[in-house]
Amino acid sequence: MTTIDGEVAAGFEPVREAFAANFSQHGDIGAAVCVYQYGRPVVDLWGGIADPETGRPWTRDTLQLVYSATKGATATAAHMLAEGGTLDLDAPVAKYWPEFATNGKADIPVRWLLSHQAGLIALDQPVPLNEALAWHPMAAALAGQRPLWTPGTAHGYHGRTWGWLVGEVIRRVSGQTPGRFFADEIAAPLGLDFFIGLPADQRDRVSRMVYQRPAVDLTTVPTASIPEGLRELVAAWRDPNSFSNRAYAVTDPAEINFDSPEVQAAELPASNGIATARALARMYAALIGEVDGVRLLAPESLESATKEQAGGKDQVMLIPSRFSSGYMLPTETNPMIGPLSFGHTGRGGSLGFADRGHGVAFGYVMNNIIGGADDTRAASLAEAVRRSLV
Repeated sequence: MTTIDGEVAAGFEPVREAFAANFSQHGDIGAAVCVYQYGRPVVDLWGGIADPETGRPWTRDTLQLVYSATKGATATAAHMLAEGGTLDLDAPVAKYWPEFATNGKADIPVRWLLSHQAGLIALDQPVPLNEALAWHPMAAALAGQRPLWTPGTAHGYHGRTWGWLVGEVIRRVSGQTPGRFFADEIAAPLGLDFFIGLPADQRDRVSRMVYQRPAVDLTTVPTASIPEGLRELVAAWRDPNSFSNRAYAVTDPAEINFDSPEVQAAELPASNGIATARALARMYAALIGEVDGVRLLAPESLESATKEQAGGKDQVMLIPSRFSSGYMLPTETNPMIGPLSFGHTGRGGSLGFADRGHGVAFGYVMNNIIGGADDTRAASLAEAVRRSLV
């Protein structure tokens, strides 16, 4: 039986039970969950193994790469610049990034980058990975790229390109790289263990990821045997030229080893944030209220930041999705805890969100990368939070 360490406030015991069940029933190897309510921690739990190769245990301070949950942090940086008056989300991207105004992109507003409406999910010519990690070659490639649909007419998840697109706007406006801006303006004031670009002296704290293959590879199954509701998605997975595949093939090679020191040290504001669950929850808590004297956005700025900008069928994920200007909004498959929730998931199961209606902020990180419909770990924790609030 996995030992669970940490603390839970009275009334939130269902979260501890769900967290323990994730280890005993749902595949967690090493993980942590944290919940804030009205600016104070009410759940802070961790357990399991941080490195299955060495047996290193998960401790209170273990860091975990959270994949696309990073997008919530980067979006927060953009909204802080907007609140400060140096960034207008409805101005053309080219106002801040003149090289972007090619191939019909002169009028694309910054807000469409944040809300996945720009049609820049992929590159006609992928960028060598070492150059992408160096930042500027990828930004230049995206500045020259043609949109793959008429911007503003549809939305599709910009899984990889989103970080360079939004991050370059942050860099042009603030004069700092997005990781540096996040470190100085968000992480430092709140005391967050959260990095976009990991310092070398923090690497020993990072958990090693484990990748679980699906029980059945649907791409190898005869079409007639695939449930009808999944056939379009499976057909996209089988087609190397589909948006679903091209969105994750913007580097050469397309596969990125997120455990490597080089990748963790680079700044990939869409996908390589490294954090504790406590840091994720604390950041979201400071978006919806004050945490130890720090609030990241004023209420009116938060209202604007979390207003729906795009919804319906996603051109990349091929399922319904909803986005504000940078944050995911609740759907049937990812309800968070209610209609006033906003946040972001990450590949394999990580999740950070806040709910304005209940004053709750949530962070969950783990090293067993499962993902897909079979992964219920984050959802079960969020549901346990919801039940604790009744």
